[in-house]
Amino acid sequence: MPPSPRRARLLVPLLLLAVWLGIGGGLGPFAGRLGEVATNDQAAFLPRSAESTEVIAEQRAFRQEESLPAVVVWTDDADAPLADRRAAAGRALATLADAPGVAGRISPVLPSEDGKALQGVVPLRIGLGDELPDALDTIRAAAERVPGTTVQLAGPAASQADLSDAFAGIDGLLLGVALVTVLVILLLVYRSVLLPLLIILGAVFALGLACAIVYALAARDIVRVDGQVQGILSILVIGAATDYALLVTARYREELAARTDRFAAVAAALRQSWRAVVASAATVALGLLALLLSDLTNNRALGPVGAIGIGCAVLSSLTFLPAVLVLLGRAAYWPAKPRPATADPGGGTGVWQRIATLVDRAPRRVWAVSLAGLLACAAFAPGLTSRGVPLDETFVNDAPSVAAQATLGRHFPGGSGNPAVVIADAERLPRVLAAARATEGVAAAAAVGASGRPGGEPLMVDGRVRVDVTLRAAADSDAAKDTVARLRTALHAVPGADAKVGGYTAQQYDTLRTAERDRGLIVPVVLAIIFVILALLLRSLLMPALLVATVALNFLATLGVSALVFPHVFGFTGTDPSVPLYGFVFLVALGVDYNIFLMERVREESLRHGVRQGVLRGLVSTGGVITSAGVVLAATFAALGVIPLAFLTQIAFIVAFGVLLDTLVVRSLLVPALVRDLGPRAWWPGRLARGRDGGRGGDAGGTRP
Repeated sequence: MPPSPRRARLLVPLLLLAVWLGIGGGLGPFAGRLGEVATNDQAAFLPRSAESTEVIAEQRAFRQEESLPAVVVWTDDADAPLADRRAAAGRALATLADAPGVAGRISPVLPSEDGKALQGVVPLRIGLGDELPDALDTIRAAAERVPGTTVQLAGPAASQADLSDAFAGIDGLLLGVALVTVLVILLLVYRSVLLPLLIILGAVFALGLACAIVYALAARDIVRVDGQVQGILSILVIGAATDYALLVTARYREELAARTDRFAAVAAALRQSWRAVVASAATVALGLLALLLSDLTNNRALGPVGAIGIGCAVLSSLTFLPAVLVLLGRAAYWPAKPRPATADPGGGTGVWQRIATLVDRAPRRVWAVSLAGLLACAAFAPGLTSRGVPLDETFVNDAPSVAAQATLGRHFPGGSGNPAVVIADAERLPRVLAAARATEGVAAAAAVGASGRPGGEPLMVDGRVRVDVTLRAAADSDAAKDTVARLRTALHAVPGADAKVGGYTAQQYDTLRTAERDRGLIVPVVLAIIFVILALLLRSLLMPALLVATVALNFLATLGVSALVFPHVFGFTGTDPSVPLYGFVFLVALGVDYNIFLMERVREESLRHGVRQGVLRGLVSTGGVITSAGVVLAATFAALGVIPLAFLTQIAFIVAFGVLLDTLVVRSLLVPALVRDLGPRAWWPGRLARGRDGGRGGDAGGTRP
């Protein structure tokens, strides 16, 4: 006996639910396992074509294993000269020659000029991973054998260990904060118990699927994952999946209020929302994939990983969520009852009716005031410096490596233990040394011998030599980067030397220059992608140009506010070079999301009621759900602030503030007022601009001030 039509219709949602439950049960644990294939070794994320990267390749020819320096600093508790303890410090470091993780020869112990501190450099093997803390503990234990001194560990090795500590437990902590935040907001917005849990469950399933795919790809070295990419992926999937789910459930709620058949209601909701959801996801995914054009490996890593996350969020929102909505029907909204938003601007007294009335009565005044406010904020954008975050600001909280670096800087030249590395032609060595020593900001320069340390007979490999150049300024400072630029200019001018400058400071300098190049290339590409998608969706050219311009202005206004907030509220004196690009991709692509949700509905309503009524009805119908989605997305990105790193704190603020600004000002006031003021012309050259909109009155242009 064939199944009844009703039972047959239940087979598809039941099958989808079973598939997603299998995904959640089988792949969900991968959300906590990305750390197994993640690396926080910053040396692996350098510009591919930079001079400092070429130096790393040439260093290998010297049979000197690339190392991660750990700088040991001794200071006397009584602030007395340490001359008598220098020998003891040397013997302590000598015991580390065969210690696990040590790569190459340990430097001699050197006293500071003021005689109050000692330092020694222990080179550690690159890629120690989880073994790095143990190697540093071994070094500390040996160094503490020098009586009457305080021991601190500085340098790249200590900084990397603190970085790994900052990302420890990122999976559970960040995910927990984001999910709890979203759940609380949804409970307050929907006043429903079950629906927020369903939306959260769909987001978690999407994250589990995304993490499983990324895990498989990273394990095969197809994509790279570090702590930053890992954290952003979790936030991106949770925020995007929730946004798309809110749009689908809002349309479903409207359909349930208008019809009794829940199958028909879900079908209608999907039919009316899938184009907006897919277009919104495409803008974000393609915007992220544009990061593949970057020369920075960590930027390129985020592109495909983020796009995978967005794809999984869309899949969950358009399959899992409709399936459970069909099965639950009106019970999904319990104890609330599905009621549609009042589409008629004059049909109610709610906040969105009042906003629509304001836009209708004085559109030119509304967009002029909104535009003036955004331009005023954007005027401060040039003040946002992106020359990098100083080491002492890298961690939001105090970190041992930061304190150690400060101690090192008080007693030694800023670049001690972390020199610039020069590879040059051996026959030009005297002139290279002379040019390096004559460069402003250089404290010392010496060729590296067979022992792997400066001094003695220079080691020559294939006619090349290595020179270590100690800088006067701290290796992470702007002054040190400027010195590297001057050093390169001076050494490149030495005839026949073919000198190349690398090392930590040069890597930071090259990263900064590459980030500037990436912004100039990727920003126009992302804007072009968004414009094309909007043109295809809205079947217009002027409207996409208008929307792209408003979200770009919103981004500049956000940067302007950040330029004031970062130094005066957070105490940051610099911004990570990647922050403006990350902020642009996230904020512009996600900001367009809300404009897509709005304008797709406006177009739908305009085809029925005319352009003027279409704008107002679209604003009223989508106001609540889009604002809720914006608050949720802002809150999820703000959760990145739980990780005590300046980079993620800066990203969290830019995206969270920018999304709220876009949701509350650009999408709610500026765009509707501009479209209302322009009338049918805003849809040029589409069907609505040609007057084929039903001939409703009041659409011929014209406006009241």
